[in-house]
Amino acid sequence: MADKSITKTELVASIASATGQSQATVSGVLDSLFATVAESVAKGAKVSIPGWIAFEQVETAARTGRNPQTGAEIKIAAGKRVKVTAGSKLKAAVK
Repeated sequence: MADKSITKTELVASIASATGQSQATVSGVLDSLFATVAESVAKGAKVSIPGWIAFEQVETAARTGRNPQTGAEIKIAAGKRVKVTAGSKLKAAVK
């Protein structure tokens, strides 16, 4: 595992430096990207950036779980989750 995470501020600074755009412009673009992805996935659409990443909404079935502290069974309701899949370019970059 990596010892360091990149914060949004660091990401914005890196992109701004690489593109010559202002940090405010880059931050606005990233905020719009994240808002658009969230809105689309919430509506049930799959958002895919070919080769890099895909986001989609999946439904989970109701199930029985267990409280790890007490051992008591609990009912977990059905729900919706976000599935994130890495694309081939992202996987190749990690190798």
